[in-house]
Amino acid sequence: MIEKPNAKCYMQNAMNKLYGLIFDVDGVIADTEAVNARASIKVFEDLFGVKGVKRQDFEAGLGRGAAEYVKAAAGVHGLKLTEEQIEKATQLRQDYFLKILSEEPLPPFPGVLELIEEAMHREDFRMAIATSSTPEKSQAVLESAKITFQEMVYITGNDVKNKKPHPELFLLAAERMGIEPANCVVIEDAPDGVQAAKAAGAKCIAVTNSTNAEKLCEADLVCDSLEQIDLQTIIELIQIK
Repeated sequence: MIEKPNAKCYMQNAMNKLYGLIFDVDGVIADTEAVNARASIKVFEDLFGVKGVKRQDFEAGLGRGAAEYVKAAAGVHGLKLTEEQIEKATQLRQDYFLKILSEEPLPPFPGVLELIEEAMHREDFRMAIATSSTPEKSQAVLESAKITFQEMVYITGNDVKNKKPHPELFLLAAERMGIEPANCVVIEDAPDGVQAAKAAGAKCIAVTNSTNAEKLCEADLVCDSLEQIDLQTIIELIQIK
């Protein structure tokens, strides 16, 4: 299923025009949300003695960084955490995540490598990775998925002061690519990420890897898989005014 925007696509001469393609990592590059949830559930059991935590309990924190992810489930279970506890929880969560990933490498989602490879061979495209995650955690995912992130602009949560839905992450990615946000498409999987992309002035493709299409309705285009997306789709989306 793919939901295209209700607007006419005006085909223009794209000669000499540069386009930016910005990928989130968690839930876009690979199915990290399942691993995030497993690691976080273990943190709640080991650190706080809370059992019965479910993946859905973290949904309010999707795409907003590790601290907000932990706070989301804490709120569901009526747990009031200090800043020190949150810091310990996020560090332990990362340790558990990296351990799981070392034992169970994550493949990329279908269509991811193909879209990246297609853009890599185009002189009119620049690419960026922009994630709220830490460098350690995001790099482990990118390496596991065989993403050549060294050839792209690479922005992590350590590079910005404000987390999503604030647009700072995507504004910085566009700036470092040297491309106006209006000529960029952000690929996201979470509502806060969609809001951040739109607030930055970029177009947004949302993929339903982590939540349903209704919660991603602010995106310019919603799809079930990046197998449904090619560079022509991205160019046409940018050209819609």
